[in-house]
Amino acid sequence: MSWTHEFKEALKTNEDLKNFFDQDFPEINYPLFIPQVFASKILEAGPDSALWKQFLPNEQEDNQTLGRLDPIGDKVHAKNNQLIHRYENRVLFTPTTVCPILCRYCFRKNELSLKDDIFDQKFTEAKKYLKENPSINEVIFTGGDPFILSNEKLAFYIQEFSEIDSLKYLRFHTRTPIILPSRIDEGLLSILISAKHLFKRSLIMIHVNHVSELTDDVAEAIEQLTNEGIEVYSQTVLLKGVNDSTDALFDLFTKLSDCKVKPYYLHHPDEARGTMHFYLPLEEGRKIVASLHNKLPGWALPQYIIDIPGGEGKVPAFNPESFEFSGVLINRLGEKIKIN
Repeated sequence: MSWTHEFKEALKTNEDLKNFFDQDFPEINYPLFIPQVFASKILEAGPDSALWKQFLPNEQEDNQTLGRLDPIGDKVHAKNNQLIHRYENRVLFTPTTVCPILCRYCFRKNELSLKDDIFDQKFTEAKKYLKENPSINEVIFTGGDPFILSNEKLAFYIQEFSEIDSLKYLRFHTRTPIILPSRIDEGLLSILISAKHLFKRSLIMIHVNHVSELTDDVAEAIEQLTNEGIEVYSQTVLLKGVNDSTDALFDLFTKLSDCKVKPYYLHHPDEARGTMHFYLPLEEGRKIVASLHNKLPGWALPQYIIDIPGGEGKVPAFNPESFEFSGVLINRLGEKIKIN
């Protein structure tokens, strides 16, 4: 079955979920989308599993009193041209609002469900901005999920960016190899191989939160990438009730390393509205990460980071001096920011 067919046949409504899982789910004010091949994995894992909790609706999502609509300040740094320019030398590029699955904990779930104007297609303006700002040397494809774009569209963007002299690095943030491993086909591989030669470095950052996501078909898709010399890294979100234990993260990062994927980021969860039931205090995260230092070598241990609310940027979240949190973090510019 082709990946496009899998995508088209996804579960999209509560009625779809009821028919597939043979039970009722709460009606929530956020959209649903789960490809059936992946839904089968969720069904096999069961209601207490990490997969079930991450992707099936929960009535707590409709709590609109907690959390932020734009938790990391995308709109603060949006340039109204498909680009988010938060750091001096790199930008986020938002070519699509479409994802291979809708994660219940997504930090952009409000922006995506409302089709925020940061996703408006203004590619000519984006190119102009990049040419006028030569200090930018990296473009990061985000979304949505860039690997849901057609091969033709993806190849077009890559070629266009390669013609801007100041751009040296390309990065793709994606969950697609985990959710739709069939997407890693010959056409996409050819495009990614070409990107590797068009830029000094071209990297893929796969989003994966639990070892149960790394099934045989996923491992095979990742192997297709690494066998071609494509650099693959991972990013993970620390989620209450999903992976908030030393053992869960040890198993995940060990398996990723065995798949020749470098664990890159462990994100402290963002305070996004509709996701706060996944949130845990920074002190708890620090204790979990501290115990991982005794179990994993540095090359298998991601950097534990937190995105300071309001667009202040990512900073290290682990403190070797104390598990306690003062409520103040130093942002990317070295300024002290009080966050609670």
